[in-house]
This record gives sequence, C-alpha cells and structure tokens, in this order.
Amino acid sequence: MKLNALRALILAIDTGSLRSAAKKLGVSQPALTKMVRELEAELGSTLLERSTTGVIPTAQGKILYARASAATRELDEAAQQIGQMGGRMVGELSVGAVPLALLMLIPEAVRTFSADYPAIMLQLREELYVEQLTQLHQRAVDVIVGPIPKDMRPGECHIERLMEIEMAVVVRRGNHATARATSLASLQDARWVYTSLSGHTGYVRTLFESNDLPAPPPAAIVNSTLGLLSLISHGDCVGLMPLPIAQHPAVQPYLSVVPLKEGPLVLEVGAMVRSEAMLKPVVRKFLVHLHRASKHLVKLEP
Repeated sequence: MKLNALRALILAIDTGSLRSAAKKLGVSQPALTKMVRELEAELGSTLLERSTTGVIPTAQGKILYARASAATRELDEAAQQIGQMGGRMVGELSVGAVPLALLMLIPEAVRTFSADYPAIMLQLREELYVEQLTQLHQRAVDVIVGPIPKDMRPGECHIERLMEIEMAVVVRRGNHATARATSLASLQDARWVYTSLSGHTGYVRTLFESNDLPAPPPAAIVNSTLGLLSLISHGDCVGLMPLPIAQHPAVQPYLSVVPLKEGPLVLEVGAMVRSEAMLKPVVRKFLVHLHRASKHLVKLEP
C-alpha cells in the first residue's frame, strides 16, 4: 500500500468529500479517486460509499482508516523527531492540561517556549480529569499536565513533578445551609458533582475515602469546567474545584468555599508523558519550560 494512497483515504473520510480531500492533498480529484480505487483493488474490498452528498467509510474502510491514521501519525512524528535531533525545531506539540494548569501554569510555559521555538505549533486541550490518562495512552496528546494518579504502574509513563494544588469544596453563593457545613460527614447526603469518567472514580471519591468516609453517589458527572461551574452556581450541587480558581475574581461572585475541618484535598500536579515520547526533543524542551513556569508561580504566590 502506498503512503499517498493511505493519506488520500484518511483525508476523504475526514472531510467526507473526495474534492476537499484532493484539494488538501494537492492533487486533482480524478487522481485522488484513482488512489482510493487502487487501494480497494489491492485489498479486494470497497472502502468508501459514495453518494451525491459525499463519501463515508464502509466497515472495511473504518478498519483501514484507524490503522492508517496511527501509521501516518507515527511516521510524521518520526520525521519531526529526526528533524528536531538535527536542530530543526519544527512540528507540533499537543498538550492536555487541567483547568488550573491552563489558567496559571500553561500560559507562562507557552510564552517562553514559543519565544524560543516559534516554528512549533502548540495544541492545547482541557483535561478535567486525568486519572486514567486516556488521551495520553491514545496518543491524542504528547504531554498531560495535571494531578499525578496515585496508583500509576511503575514505568507506565515518565513524570515530572511540578507543584501542589488544593481542591476546595464549593457551593453556590447564597446556599447558606450547605455553606455552613463544617465537616465532610455533614455533606454526605448533598448532591455532589463528579469530575470523572464514571461515578466510580473522581476527586470527590478520593476526598471522602482519604478521610475514611464512604463516598456519596454522584448527582451529576461533568467533563468540562463550564459544566462544573454551571451546575454548582445555578443549583444546590456541591463540587470540588482548585482553590485558586474558586477564589478567582471572575468566579467569586457565584461560588463560596466551604471551610471544612478536614481541610482541602491536596494533589500533586505533574507533567506526564509516554516513556518513548521523552525521546522527542520538543517534549524535553517543553518540560524545561513547565519547570520554569512552576518556579515563577511559586515566586508570585506570596
């Protein structure tokens, strides 16, 4: 199978159009169509279903698309890595980060990193809950910045420890009954919002279990900061939020921090990368700038 033919198939499925795929690949539509037909002839299977509105992959097309996407991504990364080893700092770097890191850590790291390596395109993704490192394992990101999971397997990934954060219990401002709570036990029957992939995980569960209390069932599960803010600030829900965000001037009018005797949940934030990703010079360079940014934050905190 030819690499250009695989790229043609990927673009056709991504865009849903042979014409758009041909334009992106820089070839004529008949030439791109010929590439796809040669792939189909080689495999003895129809890969695309064509209609007047565009193209969609067949079952066989979906299988080849998944494998071809992974293969071309690996080849592109290899080409970038070889270039970077030769001193050509070009390519892309994808970073997933929790909201606190996006607010306080990533901007400084991006500012200094981009000044040193302007030819590197950065892609930033919000990761509200990183416990299972899904995006990292799926190679959707090169680096994840967030709380370090407690039960990581040895050698699962490389970790650079950066800073600690406090996760505070927050409620809607004006929700006086809940805001006057003094202990976690008094909030076990509250309507908790979990930031997790399921009700079986999450920092709320970690908070309760670390204080030898059974975790309450989630009233809702969210995967975005906006969803968390909306549910808590417009209802009777309770949730966990990084203290610096809860105390931010843009958030303070809507939320109150509940001062519990158990104190906040303290999490250690780090940068996590796949072990093999450490070979990429651009990843190593970005980790250096993350460390610089974390030291800059420590100086600003007083």
